[in-house]
Amino acid sequence: MLRITINDEPDQISVKLEGKIVGPWVAELDRTWRSLARSLETKKLSVDLRGVTYIGRDGRGLLASMYRQNHAQFKADSPLTQYFAEEARSGLKNGNGNGAERGVSK
Repeated sequence: MLRITINDEPDQISVKLEGKIVGPWVAELDRTWRSLARSLETKKLSVDLRGVTYIGRDGRGLLASMYRQNHAQFKADSPLTQYFAEEARSGLKNGNGNGAERGVSK
């Protein structure tokens, strides 16, 4: 199960994720993210991974797309969520692998 909470603020949209990003929940997160696309033209995207317990391959690819297309900022607080955030920023799932940008907010 995946819980998605959206907080629309004046300068950013925060997406808080809790649970597992796997199976049908990847598609649900993708639909949610794409529904925010118009707002993301003028706002930053913040993705809170602190409540995530597992991310499957497709979910990790989706996070990489979110970073690549919107320069999403990831919030992470454990070695596991920090790993997922770093992996998304490095673009490993997209064949990029440059890992140029770093920094995780807690």
